[in-house]
Amino acid sequence: MTLVSHLAELRSRIGKALLFLFIGTAVSFWWYEHGLGDFIRAPYCNLDPDLRYGDADTGCGLLILDVFGGVFIRLKVSLLAGAVLSAPFWLYQLWAFITPGLKRNEKRYGIAFVAVSTTLFVLGAVLAYVSLSKGLELLLSLAGEGVVVALTAPDYISFLLSLLVAFGVSFEVPLIAVALNLVGVLSHEALAKGRRWIFFLTIVFAAFVTPTQDPFTMLLMAGPMIVLFELAIQVTRLVDRRRARREAVEHFHEIDDDAASPLDARPSALDTRPTDLDAPVDTPTVPRG
Repeated sequence: MTLVSHLAELRSRIGKALLFLFIGTAVSFWWYEHGLGDFIRAPYCNLDPDLRYGDADTGCGLLILDVFGGVFIRLKVSLLAGAVLSAPFWLYQLWAFITPGLKRNEKRYGIAFVAVSTTLFVLGAVLAYVSLSKGLELLLSLAGEGVVVALTAPDYISFLLSLLVAFGVSFEVPLIAVALNLVGVLSHEALAKGRRWIFFLTIVFAAFVTPTQDPFTMLLMAGPMIVLFELAIQVTRLVDRRRARREAVEHFHEIDDDAASPLDARPSALDTRPTDLDAPVDTPTVPRG
């Protein structure tokens, strides 16, 4: 395909992806009043009435301090939920654009990478949602007695989304280590040697990334990340063993990448045996006249 054809194909794929995103957002905008809003407010509304705004009579609710606050909150939630709902469709458009330029093994690795990364992100987001109630309970209880805690809708929604994204992205970090090992940048030996530092830096990373900044949420993020890093280290062990066996078959595994090829530069002996080319050639005589 020419460059213009590639650009036309890219424009078509982006247009279809945006169309699916718009449809998902519209569905989520309708869904907001039919369960999505309650699902988002559940971690806050499940707290003890002394730790949140509202009681048995008035019910649980979030505060909105400006006229357009409710519209922006609903649009923000609908856009994010629409992106999640339409993810299989716009991801397919992206995959359909890059697939023709990939080899068969690259397609296989690409599909596996997308599947595993999506699963890890979802697991991280689910864990963040489950732990949100405990984190809010710990943070809001520190205010002490005699204090009425009333969260605004923008603050709570931003806090919830940032927590979901932080957990989802953090679960992707061990997968990056495996990807670097597959391309030959990071070896199992380096990962195994720095295992203690990796675990320590994982705890530090969790302490900075978690929006709640409480020990419960930090350990809840760091614990699964450490388990995933250990699993990644074991995967790189298998990958390096397989790579070593393949290089041993090729007989060049002991040669450095920058070394010259092991070719014998000495001249070989000439073959002095007679050949058909050495036989005399009979020259035909041309009669005169």
